[in-house]
Amino acid sequence: MAEDLKGLIDKIQQEGVKAAEDKAAQIESQARRAAEEIVEKARIEAKRLLEQAENQAAQTQKNTEALLKQAGRDMLLSLRKEIEQALNKIITLELRRALEPQELAKIISHMIKEYAGKNKEEIILSLKKADLEIVEKHFLGKLKEEAKKGIVLKSAEDINGGFVISFDAGKSYFDFTDQALAEYIGTSLKPQLSRILEG
Repeated sequence: MAEDLKGLIDKIQQEGVKAAEDKAAQIESQARRAAEEIVEKARIEAKRLLEQAENQAAQTQKNTEALLKQAGRDMLLSLRKEIEQALNKIITLELRRALEPQELAKIISHMIKEYAGKNKEEIILSLKKADLEIVEKHFLGKLKEEAKKGIVLKSAEDINGGFVISFDAGKSYFDFTDQALAEYIGTSLKPQLSRILEG
């Protein structure tokens, strides 16, 4: 009977050990599957996060490039504007120097010789006050003699240099003021300036 009891105990032990081993194998298998699922989920999440980070980095780079291009365009436009303003100032200053009363008298004299005979009406000449006084004092007699008709001198507050001349008593006129000439010269130079700035 002791042997039967011993056999029974051995059998119980073997079955208990086997049951424990089976349970351990089952737990290990479940743990392995759970670990594999966790690793797979982590891999998928890591891939998603990496793609998201790459997309954000690409978008940030794209935005940065767009901002840099816009800033470059803005700077170029601002620079172009400043250069054009400086160029206009230089042109205006140089024109004012070139349009001193003695030079004005020469230009007016030449125009009178060319155009005065084509109209019978009086010539109207508008100048800034300081130039008008010099032209009237030193050159008016000669200009009237060349024109062979009356010349009316007018002071114009809005003229800083140069003159406006009409050969048909004011119905039409030629504008040779520093402002008009600066605008004409500036317009002529803008395409060249644009090519230089774009180059």
